[in-house]
Amino acid sequence: MAWYQNLFFNLVKFPTRWLVKTSNIPTDIEGELGIDKSRPIIYLLKTNSVTDRVALELSTKMLGLPAPDKQLEIGNDKITNCLFLQEPEALLSKKSKHTDINKSFTRLFELHRDDESLDLQIVPVSIFWGRAPGKESRGWADLLTDRASPNWLRKFFIVLFLGRDNFVYYSSAVSSQRMATTRGTDSEIAHKLIRLARTHFYRRQQSMNGPMLMDRHQLFNSILAAPSVKKAMAQEAKNSPAQLHKARQNAKSYIEEIAADYREGVIRLGDRLLGRVWNKIYNGIEVKNADKVRELAQNGHEIIYVPCHRSHMDYLLLTYVIYHEGLVTPHIAAGINLNFWPVGGLFRRGGAFFIRRSFAGNKLYTAVFREYLEQLFNKGYSVKFYAEGGRSRTGRLLPPKTGMLAMTIQAMMKGVKRPVSIVPVYIGYEHVMEVKSYLKELRGKNKEKESFLGVFSAIRKLKNYGYGFLNFGEPIHLGQYLDNNAPQWREAQGSIEDKKPSWLNPTVNVLSHNILERINQASAVSGMGLASLCLLAAEKRAMSKEELLQVMESYLGLLRQCPYSSQSSFPQVSAEKLLENTLRLDKFNVTEDSFGEIISIERDNAILLTYYRNNILHMFCVPGLIAAIIIAHNECHRDEVSSIVSRIFPLLKKELFIYMKEAEAEAYTQSLIDGMVQQGMLQSNDGVLTPADTSSVQFYSLWLLKSVIQETLQRYALVLNQLEQLGTTARGALEKRSRQVAERMSTLHGISAPEFYDKNVLATFIAAAREYEIWESNDEGLLLHSEKSKELQQLLFTLVSPEFVKRLQQIK
Repeated sequence: MAWYQNLFFNLVKFPTRWLVKTSNIPTDIEGELGIDKSRPIIYLLKTNSVTDRVALELSTKMLGLPAPDKQLEIGNDKITNCLFLQEPEALLSKKSKHTDINKSFTRLFELHRDDESLDLQIVPVSIFWGRAPGKESRGWADLLTDRASPNWLRKFFIVLFLGRDNFVYYSSAVSSQRMATTRGTDSEIAHKLIRLARTHFYRRQQSMNGPMLMDRHQLFNSILAAPSVKKAMAQEAKNSPAQLHKARQNAKSYIEEIAADYREGVIRLGDRLLGRVWNKIYNGIEVKNADKVRELAQNGHEIIYVPCHRSHMDYLLLTYVIYHEGLVTPHIAAGINLNFWPVGGLFRRGGAFFIRRSFAGNKLYTAVFREYLEQLFNKGYSVKFYAEGGRSRTGRLLPPKTGMLAMTIQAMMKGVKRPVSIVPVYIGYEHVMEVKSYLKELRGKNKEKESFLGVFSAIRKLKNYGYGFLNFGEPIHLGQYLDNNAPQWREAQGSIEDKKPSWLNPTVNVLSHNILERINQASAVSGMGLASLCLLAAEKRAMSKEELLQVMESYLGLLRQCPYSSQSSFPQVSAEKLLENTLRLDKFNVTEDSFGEIISIERDNAILLTYYRNNILHMFCVPGLIAAIIIAHNECHRDEVSSIVSRIFPLLKKELFIYMKEAEAEAYTQSLIDGMVQQGMLQSNDGVLTPADTSSVQFYSLWLLKSVIQETLQRYALVLNQLEQLGTTARGALEKRSRQVAERMSTLHGISAPEFYDKNVLATFIAAAREYEIWESNDEGLLLHSEKSKELQQLLFTLVSPEFVKRLQQIK
């Protein structure tokens, strides 16, 4: 860099630094991109801009990377470590001049001929000021900011207005040594690298800012002109011109009701407000597996986010995380109940589109909504909807609602040009602000209608909520999935017929369960979830602090040795630190006597805390089942343990959306047995397993694990017992009778979990038992107690407490 350029850079740098706030993507440069901070780096930027270099300097300092104003000494040559593809536009021209980068790279590859050991990391870096997508109709503000390589005057206004929204996006390093070994002359290799870089920067721009926003007037005309919508209008009009005009007006009103009105300014404002809110109420937001989603976006995939639904906070948290992970914020399917003043308008400008709970009987609304969804996909917008339909009131995943998923596949059948990938998302909290209202609803109170006063009341109550967790699950490439599971789908591509093909419903049903399994596969264990799991399993829901710490440390050790999946996460801190953070949330009673501290749960609070326990119950059900088997039999060969687990596992898989297939579950069971032996919970002698000594702390950990799964096993035993008593019965009658008995048993045994008698949970078990032929059906569809169900019932009776079995058999 010449002395005068260096002087100008330093003059501009100091005032610019006061205006700029930089966010780095990704934050884990070494782990995600494999960049070695100790080795020489050449930064490759698109435009030779002083303000871009200031942003890069701030970023590299934050990340501990080499500064971008250094010169690398290679032999007798000195090479600057920051290169640019092009110069900014001239003040009175829209043209950008190319730099002498071709010459710089050619010289670099010449130096490789002299020193074959030379290897520099060429790191492409994209600098973004704001995240505004292009517009088909531009306003006056776009005249200042809408340029790929703006001149100095435009850049002044960009930094002035968007300096606080600066993103420095790093890409994987290119090895100069590897490039030097490719075919061609040094000049040809340099030209190839530059061409690849230009393509890379274009794709990065698309993946970061998203597609061009469609003008709303154009959107309306496009939807109204769609063949499927015109056909639905004609059917509603019944060949009457007057009625046709009315049908068209109805269609326009439906579009107004549904369509988002995305404004990038609202997203930026929301980012600032939410950043302050998260800092106030959360100790941190932990995010995992975002790199996989960024890779999909970079490769041009249409991304559909399908998260679990715990809270209204999900809408905000997921959008906030996606924004800060360098991805396009999605258009969000929101229930029409959220379209109330003034929140509805803000949500709509933040990308929300509104959907009715039911489309039944309204063919025109259905056609308009499907066409709108297809427009989103074809334009390249990412989309988010909830597989469960509504928020979970128990902390478990709800049975899937398949409407949005079916319409997504139908949109693909009409010819979406880009590859489509579904990204399951696990969202978890250490405090859910609606959890008390959930409990009231489970007790029979009507659901409160959303309103501005309700939102204001919730904001006033914001306080310390601990940690939030957001893990992206393993993506499902939808085209590939359909090719493998319904290859005939391609035959229907381009069709506008409303009639569903015969393969659609069964395919969607299987796919929806697969999505929920992948959500749970990416679960996060929190301090609140783990402490609740332990204390709810304890007698009287109380433990000494030393006992609780020992048990939590034992379970954390088991998770480290036998992780539930590679997508899941668990705390990396000690049990002592984890419990310390959890107690600050003020959910547990802490008392002290002459022997030390006692941590307990009040009965009313116990019901609330089952919500957090249920978030991770699926991760502990197999260890709990192993513990129940060993304690029940006192000694049992590991092959017998595995055999018993395999008989019950399909039911657990169906109810708790466990991702493992039977062979994976078998391997996981063996791994858990080894882990429990290493943790001292089990003893092994020539393959015979026995519990730890009853006086040891390890036995207490094993006993609590057994208690974790007890309510689930008791419910299974209860339903099987009712079928035996009823003899031949209809499915609905069995569900009703089982719920009545479950409510009584929960009172007699102090079971605090609302899902013990939840009709959805009972229905899921009854359906799973029928699917796996645990009981039989006669020609009239009535359920029959069979030999297989009797055997399972007797097995379950050995795994639950004798007192529970005795009381169960007394209820007639």
